[in-house]
Amino acid sequence: PTRPDARRQGTAPAPPPPARARAGAGLRVPAPPPPARPGAFPPPPETAPPPGGGGLRPPPPVRKPKTADGLRLWLVDYPAYFDRAGNPYLGPEGHDWLDNGVRFGLFSRVAAWLGSAANTLHWHPDIIHCNDWQAGLAPAYLHYLPEGRARSLITVHNLAFQGLFDHATLFELGLPDEAWSLHGVEYYGHLSFLKAGLQHADAITTVSPTYAREIQTEEEGMGMAGLLRHRAAVLTGIVNGIDTEAWNPTTDRHLAKAYDVAHLAAKKTNRDALRREMGLADEPDAMVLGIVSRLTHQKGLDLLPALMAVLLEMPIQLAVLGSGEKALEDEFRRLAIAHPSRFAVRIGFDEGLAHRIEAGADAFLMPSRFEPCGLNQMYSLRYGTPPIVRATGGLADTVTDGVDGFSFRDATPDALLDAIRRAHAAWCDGKRWRAMQKAGMARDLSWSGPAQQYLDLYKKLLAP
Repeated sequence: PTRPDARRQGTAPAPPPPARARAGAGLRVPAPPPPARPGAFPPPPETAPPPGGGGLRPPPPVRKPKTADGLRLWLVDYPAYFDRAGNPYLGPEGHDWLDNGVRFGLFSRVAAWLGSAANTLHWHPDIIHCNDWQAGLAPAYLHYLPEGRARSLITVHNLAFQGLFDHATLFELGLPDEAWSLHGVEYYGHLSFLKAGLQHADAITTVSPTYAREIQTEEEGMGMAGLLRHRAAVLTGIVNGIDTEAWNPTTDRHLAKAYDVAHLAAKKTNRDALRREMGLADEPDAMVLGIVSRLTHQKGLDLLPALMAVLLEMPIQLAVLGSGEKALEDEFRRLAIAHPSRFAVRIGFDEGLAHRIEAGADAFLMPSRFEPCGLNQMYSLRYGTPPIVRATGGLADTVTDGVDGFSFRDATPDALLDAIRRAHAAWCDGKRWRAMQKAGMARDLSWSGPAQQYLDLYKKLLAP
């Protein structure tokens, strides 16, 4: 499948496919089809493999629509496994599908088949680029092939999700008995799709250099630190980019008033509008802190209630959008009821409000206990809203303390409070604050740089 004279090609995205296509990679994106949409795509002339049995046999249909960007999607058209209510990962009640092992085993087999000598289609990838556990078995399938195969790469977006299934699932997926070992797919008595990918991929990436280092420690390695240290030579951290067209304060239609780095005074218009929308008091001397997040322990938002007594003594207001753990949702609702002029919360998600918080807040709060990459801190930088972050994972790699934001090390209320106080002091110094806003807005946070890093890695994988 590797042809020296062919354009370098790969399947499955880490950076969005359009960014890599612009960087010079020929792409196809295998994916489960959208559920419950009969007739949404034209019937295909070509096929890919069913679950069970050995080898990578010829399959059921793969539909091939194009995206608005002109990229080719290859949808694994196997209705018994993917044509269901809910989404590709969860049922309508929000629980994992009980047969997810077989479902994503099939998905991985299709990807591996595309990268094998058994592929009878008109297009043969040089690299299979897998994302997270759902595609983690593809490198294992490729590893056990006796014939020629594509190179494989797996990107870990969050090591906490490991794709764990029982031993019996192994036999439903057509992997050989030898795969069940310490150096194969076995993980503490379970089959782990993620471990399979980490063990057998030719290269591993994760979504920031700091996270790549953190997951090699026992504290952050989620039980896989030893394996990741063993494979450190092929492990790379590449920070994600953001969609700079969707997140652009100059053209953002969600905002009360668009603005750019030369017109930062317009942020006041957006702050006033955000206060009205969220029901916060009109207090011109109060700094507005924004939060758009899952309300979970991982995101560090359980630190906030312990600080409220102190924050209420400061000229600070909070605008919160998110959902998550019921206890935190209830606590945030309680705070909003008790202090409606200072603390506002919307439980759920609203895309427009997320944009308005980024534009209308003075600073953005992101005290995550761990954060593989994070996106909101980069949206905040782009919108001239200095982020206050815990120095972990991608937050440490994208926010420079005192230059374009504020960071703190310990996941404690006192450390978070100190960072908020430092941010407030800087906000009170208009000249310093504007310099920080401009520094953040000057950053190139697009996918251009990361896409080139992936392309360089692809070339390295294919080098003789």
